Amino acid sequence: MIISSAGHSAMRQYAAAVEDSSWLMLTSSRLECTLNHTVPGYGDALFTSMASKQLNMEFEMDMYLLPKKFDVAAVYSVPPKWMPGQAPKVISDMQLRKQYSGDLPEQAAWTMLSELEKGYWPTIYYKDWYNKFDKVAVSLNASNFTPAYRQFVQCVSNLLPYSFEDIAYTVLSYEKNSTDLTKYSQRRLSMIGEYLKEDSNLELVLLDGYSDSYGGRWTNEQLSIRRANEVRNYLTALGVDGERIEITGHGEKHHIAPNDNASSRALNRRVVVRLSKT
Repeated sequence: MIISSAGHSAMRQYAAAVEDSSWLMLTSSRLECTLNHTVPGYGDALFTSMASKQLNMEFEMDMYLLPKKFDVAAVYSVPPKWMPGQAPKVISDMQLRKQYSGDLPEQAAWTMLSELEKGYWPTIYYKDWYNKFDKVAVSLNASNFTPAYRQFVQCVSNLLPYSFEDIAYTVLSYEKNSTDLTKYSQRRLSMIGEYLKEDSNLELVLLDGYSDSYGGRWTNEQLSIRRANEVRNYLTALGVDGERIEITGHGEKHHIAPNDNASSRALNRRVVVRLSKT
């Protein structure tokens, strides 16, 4: 309806000229991939995928002038003028929230990308919130899209399959009377290491070491400190500032399981890793 009524009211159109259309990888790491397209005079179109257990994608229209009121925009896939005979296709509705950039969830974002890959121009239509006589059309120009999109897809395929929240609280378990991690905990510590290779800018790291109750109390306390210290050395080798790491050796205090059998004692031999960042 917005398209068909364009002739009855003024339509302000924003789009990059074909010769100026630019698609750039704004961020490319194992933590985040962001593909950027600037719409002159209007803002930046951003497609972003983050490291996570689940494949994800989000589209954001970062507007220079944010919406003045709540409204709904219509998002279409529009054929450029050199594709005669092709009809526009509805992609989604976009909620416009007061003083927030417009955004779309995963399914709509992927649809926009696939339409761009085919040469179509995803276009956002809405009534102007400053001028009641105007409608606005914001188009993403598909020119020069493919090379940057291929880089983006490669980046997305290389994202870590977990996020910071998945490693921010980790319990590492140990073999009896040693500083050797169990195989499962070795994998967990490796996950932390892979993440910190990409982002070592932590605000605080808390390492709390514990032991079971076998052996003397002082010996167990020192063992819990050695366990925590080895984790600290591992993190500092990855670039984490040692001054931001705090270690506490609790020894055989604060058990989380009984000590009357081997399997429950194993639960008490642990280092709890807590990471925080701004």
